[in-house]
Amino acid sequence: MRKHTLLLASMAVVAAALSSCSGGLGKLSADNFIVTPSPLEAVGSQVPVTINGRFPEKYMKRKALVTVEPQLRYVDAQGQPQVAIGQSTTFQGEKVQGNNQEISYRLGGNYTMRTAFAYVPDMLRSELYLAFRAQVGSKQVSVPAVKVADGVLATSELLGRAVASASGEIATDAYQYAIAQKKEANIRYLIQQANIRTSELKSASVQEFLQVLRDIKADAHGYEIDNVQVSAYASPDGGMELNRKLAEARQQSSEGYVQGQLKSTGLEADVNASYTAEDWDGFQELVSGSNIQDKDVILRVLSMYKDPEQREQQIHNLSVAFQELADEVLPQLRRARLTINYNVIGRSDEEIEAQLKDDASKLSVEELLYAATLTDDKARQERIYQTATNYFPTDYRAFNNLAVLAFGKGDAAKAKTYLEQAARLNSQAAEPKLNEALLALAGHKPDEAESYLAQATTARAYNEVLGNLQVAQGKYPQAIQSLRGVNSNTAALAQILGKDYAASSQTLAQLPETDALANYLRAILSARTNQHSDAVAYLDKALKADASLKTIAAKDLEFVTLFNDRDFQQIVK
Repeated sequence: MRKHTLLLASMAVVAAALSSCSGGLGKLSADNFIVTPSPLEAVGSQVPVTINGRFPEKYMKRKALVTVEPQLRYVDAQGQPQVAIGQSTTFQGEKVQGNNQEISYRLGGNYTMRTAFAYVPDMLRSELYLAFRAQVGSKQVSVPAVKVADGVLATSELLGRAVASASGEIATDAYQYAIAQKKEANIRYLIQQANIRTSELKSASVQEFLQVLRDIKADAHGYEIDNVQVSAYASPDGGMELNRKLAEARQQSSEGYVQGQLKSTGLEADVNASYTAEDWDGFQELVSGSNIQDKDVILRVLSMYKDPEQREQQIHNLSVAFQELADEVLPQLRRARLTINYNVIGRSDEEIEAQLKDDASKLSVEELLYAATLTDDKARQERIYQTATNYFPTDYRAFNNLAVLAFGKGDAAKAKTYLEQAARLNSQAAEPKLNEALLALAGHKPDEAESYLAQATTARAYNEVLGNLQVAQGKYPQAIQSLRGVNSNTAALAQILGKDYAASSQTLAQLPETDALANYLRAILSARTNQHSDAVAYLDKALKADASLKTIAAKDLEFVTLFNDRDFQQIVK
């Protein structure tokens, strides 16, 4: 018996010696590899991975050639095993002629591999293996595959749901209930006089001024007077005290005239009157626009001398030029300017609603677009925008807004058609371009989205859509910056992915509405901050609101610490 035992032991030693001499490489351990990140993480619809490996001492035979191939193994929805192949790397021993990284037999060697897999949802539950193709000399040898990581964290892929819940950008109306208007008239005075001449009252500007007053009185529904401004002036020639008294007297005469006209018309309005003793600003403006021979010299005098008396003296010294000023410029400065400030009043909200119901063809395009803002009923908004396209088929805005409504209902094809119509009508408009970018993001086409967004820099929601794009590109710090001040699911998602959990919690708390995705994000945030009971509670709310999230949650590695929790198992089944 003892001899038999000794014989077996001897045979084992011989077999081991023969195996060592056979040139085989043997198997590697998961301890030989560090995978970053672990678990793997989807970023921009890719699953990037960095593998830092080590061939141990006396492993890589001098004539060995070893190819390392990353493989992400998973089971698809039909239960069929699938393998995604990453970028392989080849290593060689010291006596191999080639351009691959050489590994020392005596010392071993470290190496780094980087690869990425195109993400598919079935990869949530997956395993990363390293497979090997090896030969020593001309002989193929077997090296067993090594499992080095579990699963894919795919939180970034929730962006698709966040984008789908985005509202897009409505092209706004320009409707104004009260449109500010003004009407000006000028009364000119003779030198050193303040009385209003009859000839001035018959001028076209004064007669038009009076007609506006009559129109306002006649149509109190369509017009609303604010006030009348009276500004009287004296030209800058003559002494300051004389000009002050003269300008004040002109103010009194012109103000009295306006008060009399308001009374005779039957209107009540504030009259705001003022005077300017020496109108140097008006003087400079008129000289700048004139053809006076010494215009540049006069303008230099105005810039060099600030004291009114010095200015006047220097200009008087230019005898030829001063005569031109006296003939062409100064008479225009002896004046009073009368200004009516009033509003043109449009239809009230109630009147627009009534007209829409009675005969929408009598509404302007601005009134129709405005009418759509008076209701939160999406179906009614759609009918109003359709009406606008019927009566105003060349205005892009209604088509753009119909696209936003279609996108909100999940009808990407109809949204695309409307946006193409809007773009044909106005190729420069920012809103359709921005909405095209949002549509491309929802379709997982970030490059297309980036192209559209580059044409929408003036859109109001540009930064918000840019933030969505940056999340899709895996640029989380930039996305957080772009979405600063925005309370949306995407903003909260970006903050979670960027590991700014305090900011994400605040964003989720300030959402105007809490939908299924918001509660799912709250569950993720709770799980990441070790608030397991809260994670289950929020997840329960999310799955009750949207049962389609169950298939994700059951495999989501965000909840790996809850996989054995009875409550978790109950809500995801």
